[in-house]
Amino acid sequence: MPELPEVETVRRGLSPVMEGQVIRVAHVNRPDLRWPFPDRMAERLTGARVLRLRRRSKYILADLSTAETLLIHLGMSGRMLISADPGARGLAESVGQFVHAHPAPQKHDHVVLEMGQGARVTFNDPRRFGAMDLMATDLAEQHPLIAHLGPEPLGNAFSESYLVAALKPRNTPIKSALLDQRVVAGLGNIYVCEALFRGGIHPARKARRISEARLAGLVPIIRDVLADAIAAGGSSLRDYRQADGELGYFQHSFDVYGREGQPCRTPECGAPVRRIVQSGRSSFYCGLCQR
Repeated sequence: MPELPEVETVRRGLSPVMEGQVIRVAHVNRPDLRWPFPDRMAERLTGARVLRLRRRSKYILADLSTAETLLIHLGMSGRMLISADPGARGLAESVGQFVHAHPAPQKHDHVVLEMGQGARVTFNDPRRFGAMDLMATDLAEQHPLIAHLGPEPLGNAFSESYLVAALKPRNTPIKSALLDQRVVAGLGNIYVCEALFRGGIHPARKARRISEARLAGLVPIIRDVLADAIAAGGSSLRDYRQADGELGYFQHSFDVYGREGQPCRTPECGAPVRRIVQSGRSSFYCGLCQR
């Protein structure tokens, strides 16, 4: 499932063709994805102007001129793809060089938004684990998928003092604690593995047994890992694509994730990367560098 860097990359890719633009026509081609679509979704989207495109955790939120907000969750295989009318003037300059002409309709094109400037945004989801919803903008933070989320790891509320206070009482493995979306929003398996490697912390170590200094030190490390991943366009594992259809490439920079048996990249270490299973998820780490 796409994590924060992948969702943020998609948001940034969609921004030039959605923010400030009117949804001329919305097409909803099925009644549901993971959950039923809201009533009259196509009608409510058609004619609305996108005022702002933002992200909360792993969700993209489009605030509309109708005082409603469109929530988008990519799920396991969802993709937001941009295409353009070949005759659209100025669009290529605004969204970059990867503008594709409108393709033929595909089987899994479930929601299609015809935007201004001749652009089209298509939500394609073969596995149908994604979701879309509409809610009043002033109540967006109360939506069931958002209400209980912790602070954004790239925001000011995610501070050293906050993380120490949130983790120090916990008797759970640090990996599990960081994956708890109530503690910090948007972190997933890949980037927690990478952050714990950079912090030299074993994924199975109990959070309360880690010093406050090391817990606090995870804050800048987590931010650096996420920033590096966003700069690389996210990590393409299986279905993920950026909004322009291109692959992300942070997976080529993984220090431990998916590298079981390969040598640790820490200079003068070279110990094989190990894998354990925690709560049904693989954790990758170096047994020498992480304690």
